[in-house]
Amino acid sequence: MRGIVLDLDGTLLNSEKQVSERNLKALLACRQQGMRVVIATGRPPRSVRMLLPSELLEDASFVYYNGALVVDPGAGIESHTPIEPETAGEIIDYCSERLPGEIMIRLESSDRSYAIRAIRSSTFYSRGNQPTLCTTEEMKQCTATKILLSEFGDAGQRLQLQEAFAAKTRFIETDGGRLIQVMNASVSKASGIMTLCEHYGIRASELFVFGDDYNDLEMFGISAHAVAMGNAVDELKALAVEVTDTNDNDGVAKVLERWLV
Repeated sequence: MRGIVLDLDGTLLNSEKQVSERNLKALLACRQQGMRVVIATGRPPRSVRMLLPSELLEDASFVYYNGALVVDPGAGIESHTPIEPETAGEIIDYCSERLPGEIMIRLESSDRSYAIRAIRSSTFYSRGNQPTLCTTEEMKQCTATKILLSEFGDAGQRLQLQEAFAAKTRFIETDGGRLIQVMNASVSKASGIMTLCEHYGIRASELFVFGDDYNDLEMFGISAHAVAMGNAVDELKALAVEVTDTNDNDGVAKVLERWLV
């Protein structure tokens, strides 16, 4: 195998949002044997820098925002695919005008986060990492790498929204359906991974891929050795070649250690 692709939350990171010593040791050993490490996450760059140890940040490749931003500093790769400005504005208007006032609208632009009001839940943001508050009109002036929607009234509202913009965007539900992530229709974790593989001459069949949630489904489709975490959603487990232990029990390391010589 020539590459390892890792989701972060629920996969490489444990419940404390940390990389365990065992997982880190296994990844560094794989890297010493020439394997490429790719971090594929829905998170933005600033968040990944806060979460990963320096040893992993040094020469890894990164697929951020579920594929909307692909970065490999060493190879000079930086590919950004935002939502079309007109479409982003339509989504913001739709949510603010047709959905209840409790809905939370957030937008990621140039590695900064914007929101229409302060975030009450600590599930998605810590107190020290609150987004910049702005009006919907100000938000529409930003280049939208990703739009995040949460605090819906019911599932029917989520379905109506997705149906209204299905042809123009990619919608992914994560965090047990509490969060909808909206990207350009052309991007996914899989598309970002393939951009990197083409540069390094790595075939998809030469990749380990680890994940746990719905935004990992497409990257499981390109890998010959897709590994679902023990805590993964059932749909991902059904696509996996194997199911490892949970993210709190070093599931990543337990697979990689078998392949180390």
